[in-house]
Amino acid sequence: MTYRAATAIALCLMAGQLSAQIAPAQGSSAQKPIEQTQAPENQITQPNPEVVTERPPVAPPATPAPDANANARTVAATTPAKPAKWDVNAPPGMRTREVAINTDNGSWMNVDVSPDGRLIAFDMLGDIYTMPLAGGTPTRIAQGLAYEHQPRFSPDGRRIAFTSDRGGGDNIWVMNVDGSDKRQVTKEDFRLLNQPSWSPDGRFIAAKKHFTTGRSLGTGEVWLYHVSGGGGVQLVKRKSEQLQKELGEPIYAPDGKSIFYTRNVTPGPIFEYAQNSRTDLFNIERYDIDSGEVTTAVSGVGGSVRPTPSRDGKRIAFVRRENNKTKLWVKDLSTGVERVIYGDLDRDVQETWAVTGVYPNMAWTPDNAAILIWAGGHIQRVAVDGSGARVVPFRVNDTRVVIDATHPQVEVSPDRIQTKMPRWASVSPDGRQVVFETLGKLYVKPMAGGAARRLTRATDELELWPSWSRDGRQIVFVGWTDAGLGQIKTVAAGGGSAKVVTSAAGLYRRPHFSPDAKVIVFEQGEGGGLTAARGAGGSGAYRVAATGGAPVRIAEGAAEPQFGNRNDRVFLLTSEKDKRQLVSTDLNGEAKRVHAQGELVSDYQVSPTGEFVAFKQNYQAFVMPLMPGTQGVETDKKAGPLPVTQVSADGADFINWSNDGQALHWSTGPTLYTAQVNALFQQAPVGENAPKFAAPRTGVSLSMDVPAAKPTGTVALTGARVVTMARADGGIIDDATILIRGDRIVAVGPRASVTIPAGTKTIDVAGKTIIPGLVDAHAHGPQGDDELVPQQNWNAMANLALGTTTIHDPSSRSAEIFPAAEMQRAGLILAPRIFSTGEIIYGAKSPDVYAEINSYDDALADVRRLKAQGAHSVKNYNQPRREQRQMVVAAAQAEGMEVVPEGGSLFTQDVTLIQDGNSTVEHNIPLEHFYDDLVQLWTQTKTNYTPTLVVTYGGPAGDPYWRAHTDVWRHPILSRHAPQALLAAQNARRELAPEEDYVDGESAREAKKLADKGVQVSIGAHGQQAGLGAHWEMWSFAKGGWSPIEALRAGTIMPATSLGYQKDVGSLEPGKLADLVVLDADPTVNIRNTDKVSRVMLGGHLYDAATLNEVETGNRQRMPYWFEGANGGGGTGTRMTTGHGYGDADQD
Repeated sequence: MTYRAATAIALCLMAGQLSAQIAPAQGSSAQKPIEQTQAPENQITQPNPEVVTERPPVAPPATPAPDANANARTVAATTPAKPAKWDVNAPPGMRTREVAINTDNGSWMNVDVSPDGRLIAFDMLGDIYTMPLAGGTPTRIAQGLAYEHQPRFSPDGRRIAFTSDRGGGDNIWVMNVDGSDKRQVTKEDFRLLNQPSWSPDGRFIAAKKHFTTGRSLGTGEVWLYHVSGGGGVQLVKRKSEQLQKELGEPIYAPDGKSIFYTRNVTPGPIFEYAQNSRTDLFNIERYDIDSGEVTTAVSGVGGSVRPTPSRDGKRIAFVRRENNKTKLWVKDLSTGVERVIYGDLDRDVQETWAVTGVYPNMAWTPDNAAILIWAGGHIQRVAVDGSGARVVPFRVNDTRVVIDATHPQVEVSPDRIQTKMPRWASVSPDGRQVVFETLGKLYVKPMAGGAARRLTRATDELELWPSWSRDGRQIVFVGWTDAGLGQIKTVAAGGGSAKVVTSAAGLYRRPHFSPDAKVIVFEQGEGGGLTAARGAGGSGAYRVAATGGAPVRIAEGAAEPQFGNRNDRVFLLTSEKDKRQLVSTDLNGEAKRVHAQGELVSDYQVSPTGEFVAFKQNYQAFVMPLMPGTQGVETDKKAGPLPVTQVSADGADFINWSNDGQALHWSTGPTLYTAQVNALFQQAPVGENAPKFAAPRTGVSLSMDVPAAKPTGTVALTGARVVTMARADGGIIDDATILIRGDRIVAVGPRASVTIPAGTKTIDVAGKTIIPGLVDAHAHGPQGDDELVPQQNWNAMANLALGTTTIHDPSSRSAEIFPAAEMQRAGLILAPRIFSTGEIIYGAKSPDVYAEINSYDDALADVRRLKAQGAHSVKNYNQPRREQRQMVVAAAQAEGMEVVPEGGSLFTQDVTLIQDGNSTVEHNIPLEHFYDDLVQLWTQTKTNYTPTLVVTYGGPAGDPYWRAHTDVWRHPILSRHAPQALLAAQNARRELAPEEDYVDGESAREAKKLADKGVQVSIGAHGQQAGLGAHWEMWSFAKGGWSPIEALRAGTIMPATSLGYQKDVGSLEPGKLADLVVLDADPTVNIRNTDKVSRVMLGGHLYDAATLNEVETGNRQRMPYWFEGANGGGGTGTRMTTGHGYGDADQD
């Protein structure tokens, strides 16, 4: 069902051994007082020793992370009487150090000129400076870990307004011109602000307030604030709550009667990547303060952004593209004449998100003769008459504060598997047993402890979604095979042979018995993605007689059918006006009643007696009384009409009831927890200080210990040219032998240097080139269909066939990808090795994936939940406040996990991710050029980079480029592993842009500046095109000036090193896993040869690329894909997918 699309959006230090055991201070509702005076922040400091800020204790303690620097200074922790506010400049428990910055050029610098023309204010890497108009040595007036930018002089020149996250999130602040007396004007904690502009009388400040939707994308509004504070007044309102088109860059007209701003004027509410900047994307509009009337001030092809009126109000400067080149224009407001006055600006960000502005601030000189603007890394003084420009020189020689990222080592392929994601654990009505699924089979285990036993004797099918009858005598579940589809089945609770209930196969899910066990209700869906587009038609909630028969639809568009205490009414989950509803109907879908509804609720489970309902919000389980009758109660974790009790601590999945509704159960990873309902609510009101329900911290482990699937023989590959990647030059060995025992390499070298033991299977690969298996650091793509992990995932298998042997997916559904990873390790499915963050720690209010973080404990709960499920990394994605993002890093490092965030194409946020110790930055920083300041900062940290060139922000990316320049649907290998109709539909008719419009090459060029100085830069295919995406990434790196060997490193050893996998994969060396690709042509000569795959070896198993049948090392044969054969129809029933090209929509 659509509401379950947890991956639809998808779909950062080291805390040390001491700090891992203690929690940071928690935020208080009261704003921390701003100091009345502060000394000017103009002292240039040198890099200093590491500093650790104290963090108060938390219980229970987290597992300590390794101490990265035993010599770092640690402050003893004490428990304060009242929790202190999280300090962005000194994050509790996090080690900070300073790095030197010495540069005469900078990246994305906002510029302003004082009213008297004596001073320039500008920002660089989150610090603010002033200097004389003619240039010179800047004075730093705002510094620290906080990111502060967009300085604007007050009309009297005595103060500066600026944007700062020092209070937690981006808000508008003011300070004296020397940097003293910093005061916070706005106090938003979700709808954050930027781009301040003073009213001419100095009484008010206009600013842009950012509004997100259910996606992290959103739009802006123009708000007005008094300089002394207050909640602000809305001036320019967004057109709808669903709008994802940018509005911002407000600036006062000199007469104070109106405000100019920019608006994305493209049709429709939904944001689109790589918008066509050759059209009129943005207009400059004018809001009349007296009348509220809005008029268009500037428009035209190439967009019109960054409005900056002259001080006399007669002209307005703005930025526009001409033939895709960003230029500075001036318009005479009386005549309407527009002209270019400077043509060498850096590229604007019209084609991507522009939350903090489409181009940095510029400013007129007091005489209106010149404009100061950032371009080419410098502050340019541009003559308005068009006579030229000159650089205003400066040199910044100071420091920035950073926190070191961590990259914990991951054991890629242990000999045994400890399962971490058993699914659908359901406790028997008497509370004595639990049934659950692991590795595709159902097991029953005593709640008191003991061994789990198989429920059925089936061998060839998957057994999914178990549920008990109320009398505890039967279990209903779905049996599934890719070829035969699904059937509703029942089996005696004691086990044995299952009985088929449904008369026709279909895509069935989540069956439940009625109280009298005479009816079974369930969901029905439609295939066409990973599963066949056939079987029973229709979708929604259905019922069938328990004795067997044809399914009957109860309600279309409904999900999770379930019963309370009546046989004649069924509860359903629906959505209405952006709220998740719990409704009930009769068995024919009539007599509908709404019982509960909530904007952020993702699931409801009604107790067997109908007295209570458990619901899920922010990944946690809550319980509230269920009202009788027809009252639709507003539902939220903060309570409201009815009391609500949180029962879980670190997340909750698969919520279910037992003991006639007296016990509630849920799973967190492999652990099943229980709460007794009689402990959740009191019989009379209690005081505010009364003890609250303590969530259980211990439960029943459902983890199973099973052997990993590994070969035992010895194999030698002889005669090939081997690109080992053991050295920076590729470590190439000609006429080589690779000796493999089991799943690992025991020797690699020239043929004459490697002794092949007797009895070894020798495979002649003369004339071939062998490279390490590709490691996709930012892989998306479906691992399941609404929790159904198929027996053969053609999407994953296409990746394997074309040489990707390890994927890391930084946004996926935990209930699909972690079970798939376990099944792959156990040899039950054929796919690359699978690693993932699971669900992203998402900052937008989408109910299935919203992760609300208001304290370190909140962040720690999210991190622990994901770790319990099987994650080795977490992805913070657009948590709006800086403090929230820092909390995620602190929690992840305390738990020994990487943080792999992205800044959503926002340069400012990307810089903070680098400074805050995130392990990587995902997606490209959308600058045309990385100047020395950014390169110096980044290369002195331990943060790596995955620019995802296939979806490069800023213009047409690698995905559309390679689709337009290759015949994807005719690829000899891919066409064997993907539905032909889908490939043709996505690729046969292609759009072509001018070569200079594509931005993947320039993004690769800038990434090379980092890689050359030691930053690990990785491929990230983003799920754009199964099989080929990883190759497109390497090819785009080569477009950007990388040598073939360098591009291959980005696809192998660099991502392995960045993700902590390098002890096992990424290069061909003794002791590492035998993951390799046999190519028919040499990619060191031409990088375009990487997709000429002959065979792929995964853990010592060798597969033919065209068929994925095992050759030489075994006899495993691939079964037909669902789209092959008489029933497949060539995949004509396949559903189309959307996204940055054809990947998964908004799965960033």
